[in-house]
Amino acid sequence: MAWNLEQYDYDLPPELIAQAPVRPRDAARLLVYDTKNNRVELDQFRNLGKYLPPESFLVLNKTKVLPARIELRKETGGRITVLFLLNESGRPADKRPGRREYRILADRKIRVGDRLYFDSRHQMVVSGQEDNVFLVQPDFSEKILLGILEKNGRMPIPPYIKKTPLTEKSLRREYQTIFAERPGSVAAPTASLHFTEKIFRDLRQKGIRKFFLTLHVGLGTFAPVRPENVSRKKLHEEYFEIDPKIAAAMAARRQKGKAVAVGTTVVRALESFSGKKGFNKTDIFIMPGYEFKRTDALITNFHVPKSSLLLLVDAFLKFKKAKRGVLDLYAIAKAEKFRFYSFGDAMLII
Repeated sequence: MAWNLEQYDYDLPPELIAQAPVRPRDAARLLVYDTKNNRVELDQFRNLGKYLPPESFLVLNKTKVLPARIELRKETGGRITVLFLLNESGRPADKRPGRREYRILADRKIRVGDRLYFDSRHQMVVSGQEDNVFLVQPDFSEKILLGILEKNGRMPIPPYIKKTPLTEKSLRREYQTIFAERPGSVAAPTASLHFTEKIFRDLRQKGIRKFFLTLHVGLGTFAPVRPENVSRKKLHEEYFEIDPKIAAAMAARRQKGKAVAVGTTVVRALESFSGKKGFNKTDIFIMPGYEFKRTDALITNFHVPKSSLLLLVDAFLKFKKAKRGVLDLYAIAKAEKFRFYSFGDAMLII
């Protein structure tokens, strides 16, 4: 493919970076691109059903975001903020009962062997390092860790949301889908944040079904693209689960309808699924040239420049033989003052 990552850079006025979601959720705007007819329409998300093909079905990610960012104390007395990557249900646990290693990102320099303190009773040791990711081993159980994070942790909203008016209590509600169920993510499946019960009722009346899978969002979704990702066509591993009965029901439904993936995490899970029961892992890097196997339409938010998510969307457009590329659609969205990124507006590609 004759492309490079610089082709996926673009400028965005800071005022278009959404700092909070619209209320109600389904009042978000929707850019609809019909690839077959090369037609763009602008609407609101609450009218989604107007554009979905007959007998289509939604596939959504029911992962739940954990308040996984927390401030700790170093042995020197200094403070450090870490982000726990708790989405790795498929990784082998530590052999000692109730103990295991976790991966973290840190905003300060730490070294293997350092101890980090939650409080006077709870601490953990830095046990290893993989690039900019550290391995840590708490001296207490996972149940206690999750309790500490629930009490003292903060929602891991992206760094570009710098001036949100939302309190931590509000973020725990707003940076979460209404159907979030299975804890494990460090980022929300943002294309699903726009859904309300009313939308689901309206879609059900139109005969549009919905199915759920779980992909716990981690580094594979939001880490910057590196040259080795492009050369190997792989990202960091993330874990997902699709119940085989649901997979069979989706396959049967797809015989007469279209699979509408709600978000890039759903696309990665669908395209990586091998039929294995329980947690699967994916490191797939979907970029232009990829041949989609289980995705017919896509609902997605507007993504940051040069990200793997942006390349995935453009790959889908090229697969659909669309006359417009992803940055052509982004130019329209910018001109129309759409709101970008996690709390921003949405796009439907059919």
